[in-house]
Formats: sequence, structure tokens, C-alpha cells
Amino acid sequence: MAIIAALLMAAPSYAEWRAVPADESIKVAQDKIEVVPNMEWNRSTASSAKFGETWTADGVALNELTFFAAVEEGDTLYWNRIFGSDKLPVFKSDMLLPEIPELFEKSNRLLLDTPVFTIEKVEADRLSGYPAVRFSYRYAVPDDLLERRGEAVGAIANGKLYLVNFVAPSLHYFEHYLPSVRKLFGSVKLLDTKTETDD
Repeated sequence: MAIIAALLMAAPSYAEWRAVPADESIKVAQDKIEVVPNMEWNRSTASSAKFGETWTADGVALNELTFFAAVEEGDTLYWNRIFGSDKLPVFKSDMLLPEIPELFEKSNRLLLDTPVFTIEKVEADRLSGYPAVRFSYRYAVPDDLLERRGEAVGAIANGKLYLVNFVAPSLHYFEHYLPSVRKLFGSVKLLDTKTETDD
């Protein structure tokens, strides 16, 4: 099962999907992030987080792109109320960048109820002008034969966490969409912050 699929199954029944055109600037996560996708996507009206948004190309079981914006001190990545848990780890504004993958891993281990979740490559990056961390991971869940791989990039700006994540089955879908996803990562602009290079 994909990460956000677990959340969307618990989302309100009125949630809808809307087309996202290619090569146009799109504001996401309640207008806190702007991106320019180079391919068409579908965006969900259901939210997995306070300022979150989910996109997919072929359905969330096959690929999902998730935006987490303006996660504040003491907030969790995902809505606790969606699956009735108060055990999710919380974001702390004094976290170091290498702690972002740890927060992501712990959150998704609990959400997916799986012991098989491995953070792989972790490296420095930039996100909308801010120092960031890029990391890859893979996981499997009980009763699902498909291993999934993911890549995410996250930054802390003005004491808030911003993270964009892509995940898909290891077989075909992950490698197929990864080049487009990486271009989208590079287009990210944080709209409610001031970058280090701004006057």
C-alpha cells in the first residue's frame, strides 16, 4: 500500500481529483508552495496534512507526489485524526537537516504499520534557495508483494518544515517518473517565506 493511499481511504467521500496541466506554474498546499510540473498530474482535494496536498499520475497505488508545507513546531507530518493515533512524532523547529529523514521514516513506519522501511542515500541539496536534505528510501508492507521506493527533499525555512515526496513501486513506476519528479523538485518555490538570497 502506498503512503498516502492509507490516508485517502479515510478521507471524506466528497474528495475529488482535478487535472494538473504540464508546464504551468501551480500553487499547491493552500498556496504555500509553487511548482512547475513538466508532465500532467492529478491532484486530490483531500488533504493528508494541515497544509498538505497529494498528486498522482496513475493512481496513488502506483505513484504519489506529496507536498508538506509550513509544518510548525509540535505538528505532525500527517493528520493524527485521520487514523486515530496520537503517537506520530512531531516536528521541532531546531531539528537539524539530517533529522528530517528520521522524522519521515518514523511517521511512515507507524502509518503503514511496517518494520520494513529503510532510508538509503542522504545528501545535501537546496529547496527554493534554502539548505535542504534529499533522501531516498524503500519499504514494504505486510500482505503486499510490491516493494516501493521513494525520494524526497525537505528544508526548514523560518522555523517551519517543507517537504516534497515521491513514492512508487520499485518495478517500472519509480524509475519511469523520477526524472520528471526531480525537475519538479528543482522548480519548487516557497511562497510564504523569504529566501536567504532575498533583500
